[in-house]
Amino acid sequence: MLHIYCLNNGVTKDFPKGVSLSEVYEGMGLEMPYGAIAARVNNETEGLALRLYRHKDVEFIDITSDDGMRMYVRSLTFIFMKAMNEMFPGEAVRFENAISRGYYCRASQPVSEEQVMQLRDRMRQIIDSDIPFKRVECHTQDAIDVFREVGRMDKVRLLETYNRLYTSYYELDGYVDSYYNGLVPSTGYIKLFEIEKFADGVLLRVPSKERPTELEDKVPQEKLQELFEERLQWHQKMGVETIGDFNMGVISGHGIDLVNVSEVLQERRLSKIADKIQERGARVVLIAGPSSSGKTTFSKRLSVQLLACGLKPYAISLDDFFVNRTETPRKPDGDYDFESIYSIDLPYFNETLSAILSGDEVELPYYNFVKGEREYKGNRLKLEPQMVLVIEGTHALNPILTEQVADKDKFRIYVSALTSIKLDYHNYISTSDNRLLRRMLRDSKYRGYPAVETIQRWGSVRQGEEEWIFPYQENADVMFNSSLFYELAALKPHVEPLLRAVPQNIKEYSEARRLLRFLEYIVPLPDDELPPTSVVREFLGGSSFKY
Repeated sequence: MLHIYCLNNGVTKDFPKGVSLSEVYEGMGLEMPYGAIAARVNNETEGLALRLYRHKDVEFIDITSDDGMRMYVRSLTFIFMKAMNEMFPGEAVRFENAISRGYYCRASQPVSEEQVMQLRDRMRQIIDSDIPFKRVECHTQDAIDVFREVGRMDKVRLLETYNRLYTSYYELDGYVDSYYNGLVPSTGYIKLFEIEKFADGVLLRVPSKERPTELEDKVPQEKLQELFEERLQWHQKMGVETIGDFNMGVISGHGIDLVNVSEVLQERRLSKIADKIQERGARVVLIAGPSSSGKTTFSKRLSVQLLACGLKPYAISLDDFFVNRTETPRKPDGDYDFESIYSIDLPYFNETLSAILSGDEVELPYYNFVKGEREYKGNRLKLEPQMVLVIEGTHALNPILTEQVADKDKFRIYVSALTSIKLDYHNYISTSDNRLLRRMLRDSKYRGYPAVETIQRWGSVRQGEEEWIFPYQENADVMFNSSLFYELAALKPHVEPLLRAVPQNIKEYSEARRLLRFLEYIVPLPDDELPPTSVVREFLGGSSFKY
């Protein structure tokens, strides 16, 4: 018999060897409001179909958790892909990106409204039939042969560069696919979804994590989608849409070519943005973006481009306009809310900015983070001809920040690391994961924080972004994607040791293992030939810019 300790109720019970997690859930008599959708087994997230053969600590999770929602979305995606395969047999259906709080998928041909209705009906039939997802573990070569036979060359390329003896794939009523983390036991676990026509494809809508009985609110994000489309076109022209494509390029000796092309494409985009600023005659450039989006490096590279246009960029950091720490707003739990826009002295900032634009000479503040107070060191500024103020900070696009500055004088830029390269056509890499890995490396290299602390803080960071950054991203005049399709390969050798150092006996181990799983599929790229101006240098070190 196995001793299973359940963290949900603090009870230890004996079960026979080979018991499934779903059977343990029933045996524990738990009554979770939204039901269990997955479980953390010794702090590693697993599907409920997993069978146990040793003593374990188990914590059941539902759709309100990040891991539970990810498993729900993966399982729903599998159902969608099966229905799409029946409607468009032989088509390479792609899971493109997360957008409008849903997921954009498309085939090579546009999908009509009538076809969307047919897809919806077929998905509901599959769900109502409660068909099990069958996991098949096999030699990697056997999986390659399976996917080659059905024409899934994106998965073939990925597995051929995987360098593992064994792998696994899933089968759903004769349709095979692979997902690199667990699924729910059967299609009947999917309770709520919707699909609707979106661009040339379909928007897959999912339940709200906070309100699981309701669909997530749809948010218009036209500019963000345009940015994704632009990056997708770049990848298609390069022939590098997936990690498998990229791995093949590195293995064949073209890694540095991929780096150089990726950097040149970004530099061309920067040059065009500088030209737009000059054409408009903007006096204030506002740069915002979420954590680890690379906005600091972006602002420095943009300043170089502005100089090349004959302008005189002058950098101002919003951090220097923080209120004194004792005046910082607080969260409901009493902690300081540094993410709030009201952590900035808004009246003082507007007064200072208005005075500068009026031609007055002003003394700029310096924020002493050790003391938590604003100080002055004699740094004075008077606007000169051709001078452009470059203001970078979390809240730069919030209208409240610059409400006293005329719109004609402002040029707004939103920066984020919008990952567009995928593991394969059905497994995308989250933009949030890309930024988390960046931040993890920066926290370790420059702040001395272990990965576990970065993971612990990430939920609070993301919550602040949802409240104070993302609602204003569509205010931007232009958006800039700071992600580089080679960067995960460059980050991998540096972040993997940090993730492996997360101990198993804490809950953050689950997140560390999840990140390590997808990094396993990426062929590492040495960083010694990366340019010193690259945004990746902001996190790796070796930048020619001073931070």
